[in-house]
Amino acid sequence: MPNNVVHFAIHADDIPRARRFYESVFGWRFEAWGPPDFFLIETGSESDPGIRGALQKRRDSVEGKGVIGFECTVGVESVEKVAAEIDANGGRVTTPKITIPSVGWLVQFEDTEGNVVCAMQYDSSAE
Repeated sequence: MPNNVVHFAIHADDIPRARRFYESVFGWRFEAWGPPDFFLIETGSESDPGIRGALQKRRDSVEGKGVIGFECTVGVESVEKVAAEIDANGGRVTTPKITIPSVGWLVQFEDTEGNVVCAMQYDSSAE
């Protein structure tokens, strides 16, 4: 087994607000499933399914510790367009567009729930 990441979870205090944000910014689709305040996320299409995820109610954090988790990066066609959508939909760009030579361009942002996420426009000619 290659040990690929096959699922992700977004923890939210306000589920409807987080859902609207990700629907508007990335066009992701959500389906209620299982326990209350739990939605499956479809990030791709039938031909390019991407990775499946979940949107779920934030659980109590470990007392005295900051949030511990993975920082996810979403591949996008244009970081400029995504940065504008993030701002327009209640998120906040925390690291404006930076170049990663021979990889592409990256922005880091907080979603409406304070989760840290990155968006990457891949381009091997980036300098």
